[in-house]
Amino acid sequence: MISLEEFHQDFLQSILTDAESRGLMRSQAFFENTCEALVSIGELTSDYTAADYSKTGIEVHGYDYDETREILTVLVHHFFQEDRIETLTKTHITIKFNRLRTFVQRSIRGFYRDLEETSDAYSMAYNIHQYAYSGKISRIKLVVMSDGKMTRTLTDLPSEELDSILVDLRVIDIEYIHKIYLSEYNGSSFEINVKLPCLEIPTSSQEYQSFLSFLTGEDLIGIYEQYGQKLFEQNVRTFLQFKGGVNKGIRNTIEFTPELFFAYNNGITATASEVEFDNEGKISKIIDFQIVNGAQTTSSIYAAKKNSKLDVSKVSVQMKLSVVKEKEKQYDFVSKVSEYANTQNKVNKSDFFSNNPYHKEMKSNSQRVWAPSVGGSQRRTHWFYERVRGEYLNEQAYLTKAEKTKFQLENPKAHLIDKTFLSKSENSWLRKPDVVSKGAQYSFASFADHIIEWLEKDNLAITESYFKDAVARIILFKNVEKLISNASWYDGGFRAQTVTYTIAYLSQLVEKTGRYFNFNSIWEEQQLPKDLLPVINTITKEVYDSITVPPGGSANIAQWCKKRECWERIQKLDLGIELDNSLLIEKEESKYIKREARKEKKLTSGIEVQIFVVNMQRQVWTKMLEHFRKYQSVSNVSRLQMDILEKMAVGSLRAPSEKQSKVLNLLYEKAINEGIIS
Repeated sequence: MISLEEFHQDFLQSILTDAESRGLMRSQAFFENTCEALVSIGELTSDYTAADYSKTGIEVHGYDYDETREILTVLVHHFFQEDRIETLTKTHITIKFNRLRTFVQRSIRGFYRDLEETSDAYSMAYNIHQYAYSGKISRIKLVVMSDGKMTRTLTDLPSEELDSILVDLRVIDIEYIHKIYLSEYNGSSFEINVKLPCLEIPTSSQEYQSFLSFLTGEDLIGIYEQYGQKLFEQNVRTFLQFKGGVNKGIRNTIEFTPELFFAYNNGITATASEVEFDNEGKISKIIDFQIVNGAQTTSSIYAAKKNSKLDVSKVSVQMKLSVVKEKEKQYDFVSKVSEYANTQNKVNKSDFFSNNPYHKEMKSNSQRVWAPSVGGSQRRTHWFYERVRGEYLNEQAYLTKAEKTKFQLENPKAHLIDKTFLSKSENSWLRKPDVVSKGAQYSFASFADHIIEWLEKDNLAITESYFKDAVARIILFKNVEKLISNASWYDGGFRAQTVTYTIAYLSQLVEKTGRYFNFNSIWEEQQLPKDLLPVINTITKEVYDSITVPPGGSANIAQWCKKRECWERIQKLDLGIELDNSLLIEKEESKYIKREARKEKKLTSGIEVQIFVVNMQRQVWTKMLEHFRKYQSVSNVSRLQMDILEKMAVGSLRAPSEKQSKVLNLLYEKAINEGIIS
């Protein structure tokens, strides 16, 4: 297990690397890294916004608004950035809370009128005022974040009131961030205390248990208020749908016939890693509770109570609860339950992207492909693809000091590929800056839809060539961030929006030439070509000037950037830019590169499948053979497939050909999907 001191060193290094590679101030990188950790456990939504404002008696670094629960979170940090862990004293904490409190009070009363309209602080203060004016703040959280360790003399932070709104005070220190890491990668759990009657459903499976139970409307609301998005963290679809709207049918049932809710509604499907029972046989504790299907039901009941003030005490919601006994299999199980349970409504393909082959392909390439040596260095490095946040650190947890040093040299922190960041760089080049501006979750979902549709048309699309181009687009994104930060005209605010709109505009310029951008020039040098720098500098300035002057009726710049109309206006900018030929390649050359990459991948994939099939234990093939023989009429397994499987099961096919291996691999995947093997 990684110690607090080791974690602190790695966390600090992440911040320094992030700041250097993206042109951020270290404090900005600290804010973003800490907020991402809080997003991962549902403490913040993924739409949190950085917005610095500081003057005498006021200090704030960002905010977040949970639309469903109507919770406003306002954030400030105390970033020591010291090699050793400093103490966050009671004085530090008191001063920070006082400054936050003052800002929130003044914002509620119209402080935005005193701020510069093109600043992030203006947008933040304006939104807070609007939320309060509309009566849409049920609770406020004031949060102090620090890389220091909170003093042990401060044991209690009681809630208070501000303009008749309940206010909670929170301190997020390095110990808290470390615990988030441990909870994600070392099996720590969260527990929900309940008292639920249940019926256990008999099953022969050794992997899970099934129960039928029910929750009252008040139970469901109470659980959601306490745990929020953490209940849905393994389900992208749930997050996107959970927006507080009330389904008309559900609302009518709650209002007029709540006692019939159980009969009319399909209820929720949930999973857990463990349940405990009291001496009456009722479920008393649910560990790692996840609502997999039932977002609309949950959000509608919550909104009916909170927004429409309806009585939900007579509402009963049926619940199918599956307990997965082996934690390492829980994520895959949740994904499958989600896929099979979500049949009533249209399901976005991005909902099940977590198990998409894209991740496997990107991970494989990141481990196999060496980046070119640059700057006279003789050591080649990888770009590390992090499918799960924190995976980079987790892989080093049990290495010796020498092994860890080697790992970090070959996988430098600056070469970390975060899948959410990747979705932003890819969507920007796909000319979806309005989607990127809507927040990380929307960007990721849109990117997932794109990838899945692409792979359905071409299952060999994620080649080594694509991987290199994707890395080049990450380098492009980070360098545009840095160029904006260092620009003489940039005075802060809306940098993220300027970056994505700049890249989208560049992509459009390339499209108009009828050629393709030469991403290989970025990959080979691991930096932007000199001929591209003046182009970027011109675009960023004009884009910034445009998005910060929204049309009448769109006073909020951040909201304006989320609209398709904003992108349509940027597209019409005529900047008189001509791209140098060195930045472009002909379409025929691009097609040749992709064709060769597909050939190479096809060859590599064939060999990998053969190795996989040969190394599989014979009893797996035997189990599959028994099942497909028994259910051959409904499993749609051909006679040829059965013949190959039988030979493999009895051991007469010691060296299957590439074609035979592909048949066996398809049958293996079919067996997994049908639940024969796991």
